[in-house]
Amino acid sequence: MSIVLSDSKELDSVQVIELYKKNNWSSADKPNELLNALKNSHGLISAWDKDKLVGLANAISDGFLVVYYPHLLILPDYQGKGIGRMIMDKLQEKYKHFHQQILVADGNSVEFYAKCGFEQAGKCTPMWIYKGAEHD
Repeated sequence: MSIVLSDSKELDSVQVIELYKKNNWSSADKPNELLNALKNSHGLISAWDKDKLVGLANAISDGFLVVYYPHLLILPDYQGKGIGRMIMDKLQEKYKHFHQQILVADGNSVEFYAKCGFEQAGKCTPMWIYKGAEHD
Protein backbone atom coordinates (compact mmCIF):
# COMPACT_ATOMS: atom_id res chain seq x y z
CA MET A 1 0.00 0.00 0.00
CA SER A 2 1.41 3.35 -1.06
CA ILE A 3 -0.50 6.31 0.41
CA VAL A 4 -0.13 9.72 -1.20
CA LEU A 5 -1.15 12.93 0.59
CA SER A 6 -2.64 15.91 -1.22
CA ASP A 7 -3.50 19.44 -0.17
CA SER A 8 -5.87 19.97 -3.09
CA LYS A 9 -9.38 21.06 -2.21
CA GLU A 10 -10.74 19.34 -5.32
CA LEU A 11 -12.24 16.13 -3.97
CA ASP A 12 -14.65 13.58 -5.37
CA SER A 13 -17.89 14.37 -3.52
CA VAL A 14 -19.13 10.77 -3.67
CA GLN A 15 -15.95 9.49 -2.02
CA VAL A 16 -16.04 12.23 0.63
CA ILE A 17 -19.62 11.41 1.62
CA GLU A 18 -18.80 7.69 1.67
CA LEU A 19 -15.82 8.34 3.98
CA TYR A 20 -18.06 10.22 6.41
CA LYS A 21 -20.82 7.62 6.24
CA LYS A 22 -18.42 4.73 6.86
CA ASN A 23 -17.23 6.56 9.99
CA ASN A 24 -20.83 7.23 11.12
CA TRP A 25 -20.42 11.01 11.09
CA SER A 26 -23.71 12.90 10.94
CA SER A 27 -22.24 15.60 8.70
CA ALA A 28 -22.65 13.06 5.86
CA ASP A 29 -26.37 13.85 6.12
CA LYS A 30 -25.63 17.42 5.03
CA PRO A 31 -23.52 16.82 1.91
CA ASN A 32 -23.68 20.33 0.46
CA GLU A 33 -22.72 21.96 3.73
CA LEU A 34 -19.97 19.39 4.34
CA LEU A 35 -18.41 19.79 0.90
CA ASN A 36 -18.54 23.59 1.14
CA ALA A 37 -17.02 23.47 4.63
CA LEU A 38 -14.11 21.34 3.41
CA LYS A 39 -13.51 23.50 0.33
CA ASN A 40 -13.50 26.65 2.48
CA SER A 41 -11.21 25.24 5.17
CA HIS A 42 -7.93 27.05 5.79
CA GLY A 43 -6.13 23.72 5.32
CA LEU A 44 -7.22 20.38 3.91
CA ILE A 45 -5.14 17.22 3.59
CA SER A 46 -6.46 14.09 1.91
CA ALA A 47 -4.92 10.62 1.75
CA TRP A 48 -5.15 8.46 -1.35
CA ASP A 49 -4.52 4.82 -2.18
CA LYS A 50 -4.21 5.24 -5.94
CA ASP A 51 -7.53 6.92 -6.89
CA LYS A 52 -9.35 5.93 -3.70
CA LEU A 53 -9.88 8.52 -0.96
CA VAL A 54 -8.91 6.77 2.28
CA GLY A 55 -8.73 9.70 4.69
CA LEU A 56 -8.81 13.42 5.22
CA ALA A 57 -8.47 16.16 7.80
CA ASN A 58 -9.16 19.86 7.73
CA ALA A 59 -8.09 22.98 9.60
CA ILE A 60 -9.92 26.19 10.40
CA SER A 61 -7.71 29.15 11.24
CA ASP A 62 -7.33 32.89 11.58
CA GLY A 63 -4.16 32.40 9.55
CA PHE A 64 -1.78 33.74 12.17
CA LEU A 65 -2.21 32.56 15.77
CA VAL A 66 -4.83 29.85 16.15
CA VAL A 67 -5.73 26.74 14.20
CA TYR A 68 -8.52 24.29 15.00
CA TYR A 69 -8.61 20.77 13.58
CA PRO A 70 -12.30 19.74 13.41
CA HIS A 71 -12.17 16.61 11.22
CA LEU A 72 -9.84 13.65 10.85
CA LEU A 73 -11.36 10.55 9.26
CA ILE A 74 -9.81 7.38 7.90
CA LEU A 75 -11.76 4.61 6.14
CA PRO A 76 -12.26 1.80 8.67
CA ASP A 77 -10.31 -0.73 6.56
CA TYR A 78 -7.32 1.65 6.54
CA GLN A 79 -7.31 2.59 10.23
CA GLY A 80 -4.33 1.59 12.33
CA LYS A 81 -1.89 1.84 9.42
CA GLY A 82 -0.37 5.25 10.27
CA ILE A 83 -2.40 7.28 7.77
CA GLY A 84 -3.99 9.50 10.42
CA ARG A 85 -0.56 10.24 11.82
CA MET A 86 0.75 11.09 8.35
CA ILE A 87 -2.09 13.55 7.87
CA MET A 88 -1.66 15.15 11.31
CA ASP A 89 2.10 15.45 10.76
CA LYS A 90 1.44 17.30 7.50
CA LEU A 91 -1.04 19.67 9.14
CA GLN A 92 1.24 20.28 12.12
CA GLU A 93 4.10 21.01 9.74
CA LYS A 94 2.00 23.74 8.13
CA TYR A 95 0.87 25.24 11.45
CA LYS A 96 3.95 24.57 13.62
CA HIS A 97 4.68 28.27 14.17
CA PHE A 98 1.14 29.03 15.40
CA HIS A 99 0.61 30.04 19.02
CA GLN A 100 -2.23 27.57 19.53
CA GLN A 101 -3.31 24.33 17.84
CA ILE A 102 -6.68 23.10 19.12
CA LEU A 103 -8.90 20.07 18.68
CA VAL A 104 -11.58 18.19 20.54
CA ALA A 105 -10.76 14.52 21.13
CA ASP A 106 -13.28 11.99 22.30
CA GLY A 107 -13.27 8.28 23.04
CA ASN A 108 -10.35 6.36 21.62
CA SER A 109 -8.96 9.37 19.77
CA VAL A 110 -7.50 10.88 22.97
CA GLU A 111 -4.61 8.41 22.97
CA PHE A 112 -3.97 8.99 19.25
CA TYR A 113 -3.80 12.78 19.63
CA ALA A 114 -1.54 12.49 22.68
CA LYS A 115 0.90 10.58 20.45
CA CYS A 116 0.73 13.55 18.05
CA GLY A 117 1.84 15.91 20.84
CA PHE A 118 -1.51 17.21 22.07
CA GLU A 119 -2.34 17.37 25.75
CA GLN A 120 -5.38 18.22 27.82
CA ALA A 121 -5.95 21.98 27.83
CA GLY A 122 -5.49 22.73 31.51
CA LYS A 123 -8.85 22.87 33.23
CA CYS A 124 -10.67 23.89 30.05
CA THR A 125 -14.00 22.26 29.34
CA PRO A 126 -15.04 21.81 25.73
CA MET A 127 -18.49 23.28 25.12
CA TRP A 128 -20.74 23.31 22.08
CA ILE A 129 -24.13 23.54 20.51
CA TYR A 130 -24.26 20.37 18.46
CA LYS A 131 -26.90 19.12 16.04
CA GLY A 132 -25.54 15.59 15.62
CA ALA A 133 -26.23 12.47 17.67
CA GLU A 134 -23.01 10.45 17.56
CA HIS A 135 -21.38 12.14 20.61
CA ASP A 136 -23.91 11.55 23.37
